[in-house]
Amino acid sequence: MNDTADPRFTALGGRPGKIVAVHLSYVSRADQRGRRPAAPSYFFKPSSSLAASGSEMVRPAGTELLAFEGEIALVIGEPARWVTPDAAWAHVASVTAANDFGLYDLRANDKGSNVRSKGGDGYTPLGPALIDARDVDPAALRLRTWVDGELVQDDSTAGLLFPLTQIVADLSQHFTLETGDVILTGTPAGSSVVTPGQVVEVQVDAGSLSSGRLRTAVVQGDRAFDAALGSLPAVDDTQRTEAWGSAEAAGLVPAAPVLTAALRDKLSRVPVAALSGQLRKRGLNDVTIDGVHALTPGSRFVGTARTLRFVPHREDLFASHGGGQNAQKRAFDAVEEGEVIVIEARGETGSGTLGDILAIRAHARKAAAIVTDGGVRDAEAVAAVGIPVFTAGTHPAVLGRRHVPWETDVAVGCGGTTVEPGDILVGDGDGVIVVPPALAEEVVDAALAQEAEDAWVARQVASGHPVNGLFPMNAEWRARYESEGRS
Repeated sequence: MNDTADPRFTALGGRPGKIVAVHLSYVSRADQRGRRPAAPSYFFKPSSSLAASGSEMVRPAGTELLAFEGEIALVIGEPARWVTPDAAWAHVASVTAANDFGLYDLRANDKGSNVRSKGGDGYTPLGPALIDARDVDPAALRLRTWVDGELVQDDSTAGLLFPLTQIVADLSQHFTLETGDVILTGTPAGSSVVTPGQVVEVQVDAGSLSSGRLRTAVVQGDRAFDAALGSLPAVDDTQRTEAWGSAEAAGLVPAAPVLTAALRDKLSRVPVAALSGQLRKRGLNDVTIDGVHALTPGSRFVGTARTLRFVPHREDLFASHGGGQNAQKRAFDAVEEGEVIVIEARGETGSGTLGDILAIRAHARKAAAIVTDGGVRDAEAVAAVGIPVFTAGTHPAVLGRRHVPWETDVAVGCGGTTVEPGDILVGDGDGVIVVPPALAEEVVDAALAQEAEDAWVARQVASGHPVNGLFPMNAEWRARYESEGRS
């Protein structure tokens, strides 16, 4: 069989001379890994690892950590050697979707080369259709990945640490990029482990142009590696954490307590002031989000935090991070039912951190509320949406005047306190408070008990009793409350 007839190379029309893959290239992925490289780095994959859309990805017997990585693939047209970033895109013929599968069970043995962990047959599905590079803006490509139909990666080239043109130019100063060569440009956050029976799909879009969905089914292999020939697969908690994306996802740390319907109901019946008092008794004073107020008087909410962080405006950073499916849009597209979007804006109210369109999106996603220590624009329209919004102020200016949308799902500082993803937030007319999930049941039960006691005391005062000795209760009043108030 010649290369043009080989089904592995259907999308490309022939076997590429080489496949070059980028390590960390997206801000979201780099921040997830806790390191931001100063320059791009690379590894090679064999052309025999290519596979067509609709193919099967075989997980070898005796392994567990097969991870997908949705990526944008560049196909070189004109050979490139010592080209500048400004001229680099002219050497790219087409763009398509790719999946850079990796077997983390072999990663430590490879010692960074990725020869075995990413070089196996079928480990680089690519296609199904090519997008003409002349018709697209390399800074405005969208990448999405689905697992069993659920969207798990959604980012754009605006979120790259290194522009595509820089990657092409950098590679060209080390060796000639030849016609048909493929560059895999890295994966954003969201990469994780898949198991036999699951289906992974990747798609690249450039406006109305699309690669179509690259579909790969994961199947279980029945052939194991031979110890007599080489090192065997091995995993540890480090590899599990990296493969799954986090220690929590890998099941290595206990999940945070869930905000159950029963707990949510109890929290909805307790004023923020009462929660504040109980937290203060437990030594937690810095748990209020200061300076924010309800855009609509009477608003109240209970929910878990979904975080978004803005950094101070800088023109070049806004150019690289402000457009496309930026962090702000990703946060509002990803928020789940019952979650609260918490925005760190450093108390800067000189521009809006959201407007009516994003408020509508959060409401449609059934978010519990939005809390920002920055400003809100389109304030009247936002208030009319019907979702509780707590803000430090209003301002007519757009985001880019003061802020750059930077990252999501990280610990943020909002209104003078730290909020972690998954923290429980409660808001009412007194403001917004953060309740550590591990303390939530204890605190709300104590607050409900205190509220019942305060209500009994209020009735005594209303009936004419003086406050002295009653609030707080002395021993006599305490005994009376214990006999009457709890009955």
